[in-house]
Amino acid sequence: MSSLQTLRATAHPIRLRLLSLVTSTAMSAAEAARELGLSQATASYHLRVLERAGLVAVVEVVRLRGGEAKRYRHESSALRFDVGAQTAADTGDVSVEDQLVYVEALAEELRRRSEQRTTGPGVSTDAELWVHPETWRRVVQHVGQASSLLHAAAQRPRTPGTVPVSMTVAMFPMRRP
Repeated sequence: MSSLQTLRATAHPIRLRLLSLVTSTAMSAAEAARELGLSQATASYHLRVLERAGLVAVVEVVRLRGGEAKRYRHESSALRFDVGAQTAADTGDVSVEDQLVYVEALAEELRRRSEQRTTGPGVSTDAELWVHPETWRRVVQHVGQASSLLHAAAQRPRTPGTVPVSMTVAMFPMRRP
């Protein structure tokens, strides 16, 4: 799977929401559609795009009223994060335009989530800094581990005793001006 294919598959707010939703549990297009307030056809289309990109997998097929329903799951975000296993900015096949489409999808999703913000612990940061490469590597490792921990702990939507939370992170080295 190329960086470009992955980027294009995730450069849509609905697909970002679906990825988050099927991280915690396997869901059919109909189940995901009900949770997100979409039509089943819309959810099914976007899940197939994510499947073709290798971001979700069919983990179960169940028989329902004479038909079959595929249940999809996204598990890669819950895997242990290792900064050493990451490629050095493997974005050679990704244009600036494609990157900007992805950033716009992230921004739209962040706006939607921010409308639902409530009180409680949280953090928000924005920085454009110059740091030593080892400091950068350590920060990327910590944030990657935090993301993995959060994804691994994800529960099915509306599980008693849980609260919905949001995490949006975009970290990358930059060209020198």
